[in-house]
Amino acid sequence: MDRRTFLKNSGMLVVGFSLAGPLTRALGATSAKSMNKEEVDAWLAIARDGTVTVYSGKVDLGTGTKTALAQMVAEELDVPFEKINMVMGDTATTIDQGQTAGSLTIPNGGGQLRRAAATARKALLEQAGKKLGAAPGELTVQDGTVMVRGNAARSVSYGDLVSAGGFMTKVDAKAALKKPSEHKLVGKSIPRVDIPGKVTGEFTYIHDFRVPGMLHARVIRPTGIGAKLMSYDEASVRDVPGFVKVVRKQDFVAVVARNEWAAVKAARKLKVQWSQWEGLPDQKRVYDEWRKLPVGLEQTPMKVGDVRKALGQASKKLKATYEFASQSHASMGPACAVADFRDGRCTIWSPSQATHSLQSEVASVLGVPKANVHLMYVDGSGCYGRNGHEDCTADAALVSMLAGAPVRVQWMREDEHGWDPKSPPTLVDMEGGIDASGQVTAWRSEFFIAHRVGTLDDFPLLAATLSGVPRKGNYTGNLENNAEPPYAFPNALTEVHRLNNNMLRTSHLRTPGRMQNTFANEVFVDELAAAAGADPFRFRLKYLTDPRGQTALSTAARMAGWETRPSPQPGRGKGDIARGRGMAYVRYNNTITYVGLVTEVEVNKKNGKIRVTRVWCSHDCGQVINPDGAINQIEGGIVQTVSRTLLEEVKFNRSRVTSVDWESYPILRFPDAPEIHVELINRPEETPWGAGEMSATVTPAAISNAVYDAIGVRLRSVPFTPGKVLEQMRLQRV
Repeated sequence: MDRRTFLKNSGMLVVGFSLAGPLTRALGATSAKSMNKEEVDAWLAIARDGTVTVYSGKVDLGTGTKTALAQMVAEELDVPFEKINMVMGDTATTIDQGQTAGSLTIPNGGGQLRRAAATARKALLEQAGKKLGAAPGELTVQDGTVMVRGNAARSVSYGDLVSAGGFMTKVDAKAALKKPSEHKLVGKSIPRVDIPGKVTGEFTYIHDFRVPGMLHARVIRPTGIGAKLMSYDEASVRDVPGFVKVVRKQDFVAVVARNEWAAVKAARKLKVQWSQWEGLPDQKRVYDEWRKLPVGLEQTPMKVGDVRKALGQASKKLKATYEFASQSHASMGPACAVADFRDGRCTIWSPSQATHSLQSEVASVLGVPKANVHLMYVDGSGCYGRNGHEDCTADAALVSMLAGAPVRVQWMREDEHGWDPKSPPTLVDMEGGIDASGQVTAWRSEFFIAHRVGTLDDFPLLAATLSGVPRKGNYTGNLENNAEPPYAFPNALTEVHRLNNNMLRTSHLRTPGRMQNTFANEVFVDELAAAAGADPFRFRLKYLTDPRGQTALSTAARMAGWETRPSPQPGRGKGDIARGRGMAYVRYNNTITYVGLVTEVEVNKKNGKIRVTRVWCSHDCGQVINPDGAINQIEGGIVQTVSRTLLEEVKFNRSRVTSVDWESYPILRFPDAPEIHVELINRPEETPWGAGEMSATVTPAAISNAVYDAIGVRLRSVPFTPGKVLEQMRLQRV
């Protein structure tokens, strides 16, 4: 039985919510849970039956981190994995660990939980020693039971040791973590805990979530991004069965109904008049307009030697400009949220990646104190950055306040594609020089990227800006990261111009900035290698001084059976289908995870279509917590980025986004997904780093380099659509 049939046959799924039961049992008392991050009780609680409740401010988002974080805690506590119960993203019970982004859940979020668990284990051993009359060194722990070594009869369970008031212990920043040689769970491919329910249809997505008395709503979007609401005619929808009312606050207007279909029909039928607005640039000139935007901040991430002098003395000089289009998050399932505003307080169920920071954002929309907003995370359709989840959550909260009832808001496809915040475009100018022996003598790069203004609290939520709440923030992540090359060139200058973006509303999308910057860097490195008549792999290795980076790059080459030779491929002119391979490398943020990637492509020279056939990825993220989970993320990042590289681009006219469905914003289909090989370079003694964004970072450059190897054409503008390929073949006379 598939999920759709299961849900049809089982009727409406009603989910109840209560924290009081499990929380009280876990703490052994009715007192409020600690929210002091310095205390162990803020992070975990052990019930009388030995069940461990873990409170994580990070959320899963479909990435499998719910499983990995449970492994880390279970490992440090020496309890069975099955005894771990994860509470994630509940602002009333979990500590704010920052938004779930940047591949920081395992290193940062997991690191905090690990330290709290290690402190708890130490405290439990000390308490057990007193009870059993033994020194801590004489004790061992197995499955949550403390025993005297050599005398299992002298034992006591964690559940029996927990006092009525919890641990009442400060987190010890120096508490010893278990040695990797002692690990029983960390490093194992424990199956993800969410998969069985997703297969059977029992898993509760936010789209399945219901509360008693809940109404349904649809927000009516303006005809132009900056258009103003002139009027609406509620009488035009009063005959829709199930219609309840229209609610409005300035330019924010929504229909409310007793069921979802009634809300959909009313939204389509409501007569609304908007003002004219045409404030967007001509898309054909978007990069010209982007380059002209005012600069809000200048940065110089790298300055080595004298680049101007070195360029003047170079035997060969190269220049190139790289473009990376604005893209949508394009979540497969549209955003959804449920909110219940009553008595000045709002309870919200949301798939947001940042429930804690969203508290402040929603509070400002509602005009209530932050403490009066309670958000609880419920899984959505994934996000890979800040998509429409937060906007939809604010929509639901505001409609609930205006309607005086609990409300469910689900976006339509045109909402998700048309109104989610986009990744900003990127423009990069590169210049380099090589000497007569083919050595790089100069590297100069100039980046034109969006400026970040304000904090997440200042983000221009649709519900805020439409309802008249001033919001001037522009939060897009640290887009300057990986602008500087990872190679040791004798003369190098990297300049970053942070532009005051006044085009589309933007936010961070998977590997923000790092992907675009690495695309320019890694393609230009290939261009220098070709000018020097050098093999792209050997050329990179010559300037890569980091031993772990060298290992990652060499591993990818070995996996792919790399043939040492210059690009492009000899004999590439035969037949309509040309094949080639390309390489790219990154150390994410130039501080953490190392990735080497090789792609193999087929290029149809008649119609310009590119197909990525095989990918080889070596991945060093330090200690690997769950190998299968890490590979899931690596493979997912590659597949999604193949799609972004070949197909995805936001289209717009002078008023609004026009790529509002899967036809106008196509994504990769199953038949075109590549065969992917991943090799994890596990380093158990090292810090565990992230795996969600890193493989995506190098994919566009590796594809571009593979296309050059196949047909001798440089593709410098993402996405690489068939039309662009044919045009570049004509311009480059191939």
